[in-house]
Formats: sequence, structure tokens, C-alpha cells
Amino acid sequence: MPSESVSILHEGPYEAAAVQHAAGRIRAELNGPATIAFAFVTPDYLPDLEEFADTIRVDGHVLELVGCTGSGLTFDAIEREGGSGFSILALRTENTRIAIHALPTTLVESADGPKFWKQRFAPAEGWLVLTNPFGFAVDDWLVDWNAAFPGVPTVGGLASGGRQAESMGVFHNGRVIDGGIAVGLSGTVRLVPVVSQGCRPIGEPLPVTKAEDNIIFALGSRPAYQALESAFQSLSESERSHAQGNLFAGIAGTEYLEDFRPGDFVIRNIIGADPDSGAVVIAGIPRVGQTVQYQLRDRQSADNDLRRVLRVAAADGRRPVASLLFCCTGRGSSFFGVAGHDAGMLEEVFGRHSSAGLFCNGEIGPVAGRNCVHGYTAACAIFVET
Repeated sequence: MPSESVSILHEGPYEAAAVQHAAGRIRAELNGPATIAFAFVTPDYLPDLEEFADTIRVDGHVLELVGCTGSGLTFDAIEREGGSGFSILALRTENTRIAIHALPTTLVESADGPKFWKQRFAPAEGWLVLTNPFGFAVDDWLVDWNAAFPGVPTVGGLASGGRQAESMGVFHNGRVIDGGIAVGLSGTVRLVPVVSQGCRPIGEPLPVTKAEDNIIFALGSRPAYQALESAFQSLSESERSHAQGNLFAGIAGTEYLEDFRPGDFVIRNIIGADPDSGAVVIAGIPRVGQTVQYQLRDRQSADNDLRRVLRVAAADGRRPVASLLFCCTGRGSSFFGVAGHDAGMLEEVFGRHSSAGLFCNGEIGPVAGRNCVHGYTAACAIFVET
């Protein structure tokens, strides 16, 4: 029997009857217990989280429930920004091992290198990770995680919905975890990662020739600021008019390319630039010898890039079992001018299928084979059956 899925959206504050109805749909639409369900809830659900989880698991015949809070939710081709509610994706998998590991902050802080994670977690063919942005050093953790499980895709997001740690949460079976959670998949259901950072390169790709910490002093034979100014001048007049706040630095994911294109860079914010010293400060740590190219973020670039990466992922023609969508809170209707852009395009390219997700405080996904934390990004986990 092939694997199955069902997705559910409820809009509104916590109601026991609405949760029972969702659980009943899961039980009725799957031919057997759900192996795992992913639930994304708005923060006002946290006081009722234990009852929510118990109802979904018991009445819905769900073996494992993981999830987190989100300031907005996605469901199939729909995006709901703000308001209250929950979005659920339930999966019944065949011949697939699913391992769930808590990542409490105390465990992450005690880690002392890649060996630490290899000894504790069995290898998987793909990982889904949810974390609380407060107290979880996700960038540092990913350095060791990538070394422990090289080339294994990790997709996920950072919880959202508030300005304090207590107003957000990552949970497993109704228990809130103070750090994060990792779900490993191995078997016939495979995770296909899709990452769209929504930028296009401008100016020239140049090697870093002088840098210290997160400050780039020189690119090639020029001050980094001068290269930024040159990239800005290469834009059309209309592009320059909205470039403020939408210029970024792209660090090449690999040096072994002759031509760099969108998707070849890890995009990082430009924090500051000083024309006197020629320095550009970014939200990342560039190394001497790495290639950097400045990037422009706009709705057309973001639309083109998401369509491109989704079409590449869909090229083999297989219909997905389901998908999870992790969108940055900086996308959505305020950026694209319309509601449902990312979720709608996911359905447009892959066809109708069960999907759930949320708007995140940061997105996790691979670029050039290396898992990174992103901003202003749409990261998708496409589940296909081999």
C-alpha cells in the first residue's frame, strides 16, 4: 500500500470541537494510523497545547506529533498571515523509519563537535528540524551537524509568533522543548529539499582578499564598499529606487564553478557599509578566498527563483506524497502584494497535494550541499516515494 497524507487547516482560537473534527478527518482519510503528524499552531494555542496534542493523537490515531508555533500558517495553496488557528500535515508511511530526537538547549550547549552528534543520533537520509530562535544557536549547531552528517539534507524553520521565548514553542506530543527537535527519515519516503532565497546576483563575483570576522575589507583588487557601489550603479533607475534595504551579500556555496547563478550563493544581510574605510559588514563570516557577489531582492526575482527551483525538483515527474513549507515572515502579501504566493506556486508546480507549514523567524535548507540558516527564504520539504 502506498504512503498517504492528509492536510487540515482550522482558522480561529482553540476549540475542542474543532480539534476533534481535525482528528476525525485524519483517522477517516488514512488507511491506518498516521506514522507522524506535523502541527503548526498560533501562539494563543500554547496554554491548550497538551489537550490539543492528546486529542490529535488519540482520536486521530497519530503515533507521533511534532510541531511549533507560527505567526502565520500555510495549508495546501493557502497562506494565512496573522489571526489564530492550526495547520496539520499527517503522514502514514510505508517502509520508512522515522526517528524523533529532542534538541534541548542544554544538549546543544554541551556538544563538543561532530562526533558528539554521530554518537547520539543514527544516520538518516533526510532531516526535518524545528527550533526556538531564543537560546538555540542554530548557526553554530549547523557547523557540527553538517560535519556529522555531510551531504544529508536538513530542512525546517525557526518558530515565530512573539518577541519572547515564552511566546513561542517547539513541541513533541504536547510537551514543549526549550530548544528544538530533529526528525530523521530513512526508507521509501524520501525528503527532497527546495530552497529559494529570492535574490538575483548583481555586479561581479569577486574573491574575498581581506576580511576579519564579519567585516569584508577588500574584494579582488577593490575595497568592498567600492564593489557594492559599482553593483548598485549597474541597476536600472527603477531598480535603484527600491534597492535600499534590499541589497545583500551572497557567499558562494562552492568555488568550483565557472559561472555563478541564482541559487549558488548563501545570502546574508548587509549590516553596514563605510565609504571611508571601504568596509562592508555582513551577517556572516566570509573567508579569504571565498567568492562574494552582491544580490538584489525584489518580488520578480523571488518569483522567478522559486519557480525555477520548484521546477528543477519536479523534473522527474513524480507526484509528491506531501510537502512542508517554511516561509520567512518577510515574504507573504506584504512582499509579493498578493496572498498565497509561495504556497500557491508550490501547488501550481507539483499539482494538488497535502501540504502544511508556517511563516518562520528563519529557514533551514541546503545550498550547494551544505545546510544553512536563511532569511527572506522559502524552504520546502517535498516528500516523494521511491
